[in-house]
Amino acid sequence: MSIFSAALLLFFVIDPIGNIPAFVFILQNIPPERHRRILVRELLIALVALVTFLFSGRYILAALQVSQGSLGAAGGIILFLIALRMIFPVPKGVFGEEMDAGEPLIVPLAVPLIAGPAALATLMLLMAREPAAWRRWLIALLAAWFVSGVILLSADQLARLLGKRTLIAIERLMGLILTVVAVQMLIDGIARAYQTIVHVP
Repeated sequence: MSIFSAALLLFFVIDPIGNIPAFVFILQNIPPERHRRILVRELLIALVALVTFLFSGRYILAALQVSQGSLGAAGGIILFLIALRMIFPVPKGVFGEEMDAGEPLIVPLAVPLIAGPAALATLMLLMAREPAAWRRWLIALLAAWFVSGVILLSADQLARLLGKRTLIAIERLMGLILTVVAVQMLIDGIARAYQTIVHVP
């Protein structure tokens, strides 16, 4: 997978456009002058979590004795479920969580809206497949995070400019694309797990 393909996949998984309504809703009772500071802080926290999983993911897999095939299949299932919620929205949002009042810290903006389970699983899978290409995955992650950050920092303006219906339409389109990626990940994971079983003496 190229840097562009990995960055695009991570961008779809992070889903900054689909998260705009959630960000606007969470920050609606906070003074507008604090929005940018809060978003920058949460984006940095999310980046730390994502980079940590990128480099520690394979060790977590080794400790848990989880194969690459199992991780691929699990990542595909997680992506598929999230994609379905993007296509068929639920009242409480993609992650089905109630938003607490007050200024957010780590939860839910940094985790799970930016550094969500699908993004973490995707990074672990990329590193598990090609550990030597860690520079490629890091660049892809930084690119996806940067573009997502620019979009989320403009959440208030984009929400007013695009309108609710346009945001919903874009989120559903991204959900459809993510569904295809999820199915491919699931198929590849099952195939890899099958090959591992067949070659076991």
